[in-house]
Amino acid sequence: MKSRVVSFIGLVILVLSALVVPSAVATDGPKVQATVSFGQWQTDPPLDRFTIPNDRTRNNHQLLPQEVQIKAGGAVNFIISGFHEPVIYGDGTQPGDINTNLVVPPPPVALIDDPTNRIFRGLDPRTQQLQDRVESVTFKKSGTYLVICAVQPHFVNDGMFGFVKVTGPDAD
Repeated sequence: MKSRVVSFIGLVILVLSALVVPSAVATDGPKVQATVSFGQWQTDPPLDRFTIPNDRTRNNHQLLPQEVQIKAGGAVNFIISGFHEPVIYGDGTQPGDINTNLVVPPPPVALIDDPTNRIFRGLDPRTQQLQDRVESVTFKKSGTYLVICAVQPHFVNDGMFGFVKVTGPDAD
């Protein structure tokens, strides 16, 4: 009987610890992580992805939200819906700084390949059988980072870009 009571108390302590620790981490000062929706599937008219999983004509070419803020050392989770390629450029880079004529040629579409100040390039969407995925990126230095969709018409024609503002002292 005594061993059951001790086991039960140990289990209660373990469960309570598991509940307390994540909430303490998640509220530590400014945001330690953010989520950006990188393209969104439309629902009007109704879309049945079971039969047509990647209907590229039914995807919004937006980053939502267009600007997020995290603290240095934090991460942004890019939830990618559809045919998109996240590319991140260093602190201070603006959309007008991107040379959209430097591309990986089609088919099926050109991908922007400007290496100047590029700090991250996501998976090549042309090689992904399933387009929907998550790419999580850590930012160790404070600054304002440009995030674009490197699918040339999405960036050039649809203005598919946003910013990550990283605050606080740089992480080691």
